[in-house]
Amino acid sequence: MSFGNIILLIIVAIAGYLIVIYNKFVSLRAGMDAAWSDIDVQLKRRYDLIPALVDTVKGYKDYEASTLEKVIQARQQGLSATTVKEKEEAANMLTGALGKLFALAEAYPDLKANTTFLNLQSELSSIEDAIQNARRYYNAIVRDYNAKLHSFPDLFVAQKFNFEPRDYFELDEDEAAAAKKMPKINL
Repeated sequence: MSFGNIILLIIVAIAGYLIVIYNKFVSLRAGMDAAWSDIDVQLKRRYDLIPALVDTVKGYKDYEASTLEKVIQARQQGLSATTVKEKEEAANMLTGALGKLFALAEAYPDLKANTTFLNLQSELSSIEDAIQNARRYYNAIVRDYNAKLHSFPDLFVAQKFNFEPRDYFELDEDEAAAAKKMPKINL
């Protein structure tokens, strides 16, 4: 093999390796977008459930209106959010408001026994679990992608093709504590 052939082989190998790195970034980005779409679907399901929950609770005239207003406001904020950070803030706000709503429901035996309320609470709990699973998956892909952005020699490809770090979708610690304190209703 001549020196020229060796140089050509090295150039082809480097180009091939760079293509593999680029394709991995593209694959991770597509995975993140798909995972984010899963979160978005679950958040939408959650936001769609809120009006029925509010209507059920409104039937109890002595119920605290400020709590319902916070739930409605959090829902509106979530529906109008466009970025990961905005959706994260809205989700955290809604989690806290729902936690307060369910905690207050403990003071209303008729509401606690209302089958519509119980069904809505159960469905919301199921959606919360789905959001947590989708969030974990999304954050795992973001972790891998962000790590690859800073790995050598991948960082050169990332910089050349403007691959930017992504934000995690995190649950606020205070809101997480409030969500864990949501009372379970047993019949």
